Order: sequence, then structure tokens, then C-alpha cells
Amino acid sequence: MRGLSIAVLSLGLALLATPLRAQEPPKDVKGLFLLSDYPAVSVRPGTTSTINLRLQNYGLPPERLTLSVSGAPSGWTATLMGGGQPVAAALPATNANVSLELRLDIPKDAATGTSTLTVNAEGPNTKVSLPVAVTIAKDLPAKVSLQPQLPELRGTSKSSFEFQVAIKNESGKRLLASLGAQAPQNFEATFTEVYGSQELTAIPIEPGQSKDVKLKVRPPNTAGAGRYPVTMRVNAEDASANTELAVEITGQPKLDLTGREGLVSSRAYAGQETSIPVVVSNTGTAPAEQIELSGSGPSGWKVTFEPKQIDRIPPNEFKEVQALVTPTEKSIAGDYVTTMRASARGESASSNFRITVATSALWGVVSVAIIGVALLVMFGAVVVFGRR
Repeated sequence: MRGLSIAVLSLGLALLATPLRAQEPPKDVKGLFLLSDYPAVSVRPGTTSTINLRLQNYGLPPERLTLSVSGAPSGWTATLMGGGQPVAAALPATNANVSLELRLDIPKDAATGTSTLTVNAEGPNTKVSLPVAVTIAKDLPAKVSLQPQLPELRGTSKSSFEFQVAIKNESGKRLLASLGAQAPQNFEATFTEVYGSQELTAIPIEPGQSKDVKLKVRPPNTAGAGRYPVTMRVNAEDASANTELAVEITGQPKLDLTGREGLVSSRAYAGQETSIPVVVSNTGTAPAEQIELSGSGPSGWKVTFEPKQIDRIPPNEFKEVQALVTPTEKSIAGDYVTTMRASARGESASSNFRITVATSALWGVVSVAIIGVALLVMFGAVVVFGRR
């Protein structure tokens, strides 16, 4: 049993000591290879171009290889990069590869035509080379790219969403980039300058330069909570580019205030408290919470609510409360305006109610009695003085 444990431990140490393979070697392939996905490229004068390379070892013992580049035209700078810095040698493990980059700095006065540069990797026992064809062209095909600063934004249906997007002209000539956006139905999408309000439909961009624009997306007030995709596109000659953006809308309550069955009028008596039914509705897409109720009327009037606060109204539901309105005792008969209000965390609604004030029935009886007494006094006076 002890012998078996020692054997297992020895096998484990042997496996740990064995180097990991970067990839499985192809069958019947052995040797050192210098590879590139694109060994022939086109560039324009006055630019820097990078060509990706791989130094691949299939089945050979590791060997230090000296790296060099030959055939660069006068004025050109050709640098081999590895790990983000210039390198002069590489050592690929067995059945592994080393990533390299050939960086070319092309002078502005470079003549048009094709030059062949040769990348070399040479060791004590192995040598490999890769020819790379570089064509200098004054006019390359149009090419544009888009880079949004923030691809997703969040807000309510009342928000205005503003995306800042960089448009880069990656070609060798000046381009007029046409701007367009595809947004959900009833969403408004416009382009403006980053530091201005001027609306844009197209923008000129110099070769190799970038321009920032702002895409403003305004949803309809009826937009429900959810994630809405927006696609920005740019067209320039035969080139085009798209970028995917998104608007996330959170729910928003919307209050409405009216009387029972839509009536916004009532009757009250001077000096007496009158209860008026008031309906508070939430027609938004999120619950309305902690709704405060208030009101105001003519000078001296008292307006309160029962209850004074509504804890919560879910979307598309309503609650009925009572507005307690007391006109002043000196109010004369006629129509008055009283304003009812409801507010909840930035969302508010108000409605004007017409209150018709009438004198109380008791005062009517008293008035009739006073008039009757006055008539009796006048009649008595006529009778008494008429006999004389």
C-alpha cells in the first residue's frame, strides 16, 4: 500500500514537471514556422501600421531565435514588438507559439508602389523567414468606425437620453458621414453637436480624425418600464458602421385628480363644513407612494382632507378621499373656485373645483320672519295713523 502511494506521488510530480502545451500539434507537421494572417497589406503615407505575426514551434526543442527585418525602404521604420515593447529575440516552447507584431512607420513622402519586407528568425540550428508585401496607396477604401462613450443609459419616460459617440474616419480621404438612428416606435432620435444644440444630419471628418456627436433619444410619456434597443448608423461613400445602444426606462407614476364620476363642482353653505368626494388616480407605470393631499380656496376658507395622506396607489388604480371644505360665515351666495392638489415624490396633479355657496336654511327662515315682522309693523302704523 505504501509502495502504491509512493508511485502515485512520483507520477504526480512528473506531471507537474511536464510543461503545458499551448495547443495540440497537427499530425505529421514538425518544424519552425513564421506565420501571419495577412502577409500582404495596403497602407497610406504618413501613418503607422501593425501586422500581427506568430512564431510557431511544432515538435522541436526550444531554441533561442534572433529576430530581424530586412528590405525596408529608405525612411521607413520597421520594429518587431513583443509584449508591448521592442524585441530582438524569441524562444517558443515545443508545440507552442510566440505572438509578435511588425510595426511600420511610413513617411509622408513615401512613393506609391509595393515593397517586400522580410521578417527573419534565426537560431543555431534553425532559420525561418516570412516575406510581407506592403503596398503604399494614396486613396484607400472609405472606412469609418463608431465608439460610444456609454452604450446603455437609464432613466424615466420623462428623461432625455444623450449618447456621446466618437466617429472615426479610418480612410485616407475626407469623408462626409451621414447620421441615422433606428429607435422603437414613437421614440424621438436626433443628433446634435456635443457642445451645442444645432441638429445634425451629416458631419465632415478629416482623414484619420475623429468627431464626437451626441445622439438624443426621447421616449414617449406612455413608454412602459423596460429595455429598449437603439441602433446608430453612419454611412460615408461605400463605407458604413453601426453601434448598438440601449435605453432602460424605469417606471414612473402619473397622478390625476378629479371628483367622483368626473364632477368638479359641489355645493356648500357659508360657515358650514361640506364633504366633497375626490378621486386620486395613478395612470403611470409605477406605484405612487406617500401621496400628500392639500387644497386652497378664497381667503378665510378652510380646506382639509380625510385622510390627509394616501400610502400607495398601484399603476392604473385609484383611491377616493373626502375634501372637507368650510366657507367663511360671511361668504355671500355665489360660485367660488377651490384648488385640490396631490403630490408624491416629484409627481403632482391639481384640479379646480367650483363651489356654489348658498345661505343656510335657518338664515332663510329668520329673513322671512324679519320681513314678516316689518310688514306687520308697517300695516299697524297705517291703521293707527289712518284713523286720524
